[in-house]
Amino acid sequence: MSTSNCPGLLHIVPTRDGGICRIRLSGGMLSAAHAEALAHAAEQYASGPIDVTNRANLQVRGIRAGHEAAFSMALIQAGLGPGGQCDLSPQAAAAQDTVRNLMISPVAGRDPAATIDTRPVAEALLAMLLAEPRFAQLSPKFALMLDGGERLAMREHPHDIWLLALPRTCPDADACVQFAFGFAGCPPSGIELASVSRAWGATSPSQVTALVRALLHAFLDLAQPGQSRMRDLLVTHSPEQLLQQARTYLDFAPAPVPEWPQTIPADPMLRFGPHRQRDASRWWIGAQPPLGRLDTSTLRALAQLAREVSASSTLHMTPWQGVLLPDVAQQDIDRTMSALTRLGFACTGREPLARMIACTGSSGCARALADTKADATALAQRLGASHDIHLSGCPRSCAAAHQSAHTLLAVAPGTYDMYRRDGSTGFGTCAARHVSLEQAAGEIARSARSTSDV
Repeated sequence: MSTSNCPGLLHIVPTRDGGICRIRLSGGMLSAAHAEALAHAAEQYASGPIDVTNRANLQVRGIRAGHEAAFSMALIQAGLGPGGQCDLSPQAAAAQDTVRNLMISPVAGRDPAATIDTRPVAEALLAMLLAEPRFAQLSPKFALMLDGGERLAMREHPHDIWLLALPRTCPDADACVQFAFGFAGCPPSGIELASVSRAWGATSPSQVTALVRALLHAFLDLAQPGQSRMRDLLVTHSPEQLLQQARTYLDFAPAPVPEWPQTIPADPMLRFGPHRQRDASRWWIGAQPPLGRLDTSTLRALAQLAREVSASSTLHMTPWQGVLLPDVAQQDIDRTMSALTRLGFACTGREPLARMIACTGSSGCARALADTKADATALAQRLGASHDIHLSGCPRSCAAAHQSAHTLLAVAPGTYDMYRRDGSTGFGTCAARHVSLEQAAGEIARSARSTSDV
C-alpha cells in the first residue's frame, strides 16, 4: 500500500492546530443526513473548522489527540466511508479510501450544456477502483477526471488521467458519444501534438471503466519507486509505452482522435447564484463560503436548507471550494439565496472574497510563513472588489491546483512575493518581491484597471 502524509478517512495527520481528516466525497455530493452526521462528529471530536478542498472534498481540522479512531469510525458508521458502507473494518476502509480521487462536475447530469450524464460512468469507475486490491498501491494524490462537457467544470486542475466527452456526432443521445483521454494534465484547448496533455485516444462510455482499469494496471507495472504520479512516470516512459502496456489488459483498441473538436468552454462563474438545470423546472444555486471554510453550525444550517429546498436533499461541494444546492424549484430561489447570504456566503462573483483562495496558513500549518487566511480577509477589504487571487503560505500550493491570475507566496508574516499568471509552470511570472498587503492591493488594482482599459 502507498505510504503518504496525505490525510484520509483513517489517516489523520497531526498539525499545529490538531489532526486533519480528509473526507472524500463521491462526485462532491453530501446528503443532508451525512452533513448532519459530519457536523455531529466534528463537534464531538474536533475543535477546528471544516474546509472545502480544491477537489470537492471536505477536510476537518483540529481533531483532538486521542480521539482520532473514534472520529473516523463515527464517519464510517454514518456511511461516509468507501462505497457508502457503514460496516467496513478499519483495515478495509483504509485500503479503499485513498483511491477515490475521481472528479466530476458538481452539476453532472443537471447541466443542459453537457454531452452526457457522467454519473453512471462515475459510479462504475468508483466501484472498479474499490474492487481492485492492487489499486491501494496508488498514491492518495493520484487523481482522475471525468468531464461530461458541462459548462460548469473545473478544467484547469491537472489530473493523472483525464477523460472529456466529445460533442455528439449523431442525434442518438449516448450511442455516438466518445470520451477523449490524456495523461498528466488538463484537456487541451486545441490539438497539442507535441504536448503530454494532448488527447491520446478515445473510447465509448461503456468502455471507460475497462480503459481506466488497464491504464492504472499499466502505470503500476511500469512505475519505479518514487514515481507516484503519472507525470513522474512520463519522465522515463512515453505515453505510447504506457498505452502499449495497457493494451495487455484490454480486449479492444482505443480509437484515434484525428482532430480536436470545438468544445463549449467552461464557465466557472456558473458556480454562483441560480441556474436552470436540464430539467427546466429545477435550478442549481451556488455560493462561496468565505475562503472555503465552514463551521459545524453552518454545515447544519446547510443541511437543513437542503432538506427544505432541494428535491434530492443534497449539497454538492465544488472544486472552487464552494457549495451548490441542486434541484431547487423556481419558487424557492429567493429564499435559498437569502438563506445563503445570511450564512455569509458570496452568491455572486463580484463580492470581495468570492474568488479568493488561501491555504490554512501559519495558524494551523508549521510550514506556512504567514497567516494567509487572515491576510486574505484583510486584502479583500482593501480591494473592495472580487479578484482571482491565491495566497499560499509555502511553495507547496495546497489550496490551489491551478494557476491563479495573481498568486501571493508568503516569505514572512504579512510579506509576500507576487506572481502573475502567464501560462508557464508554477505560479507564473514573479512581478514583485517582498511586498506588503497594501502594496499587493495596489499592484492588483492597477493590473485590473490596465486590463479593463485594453
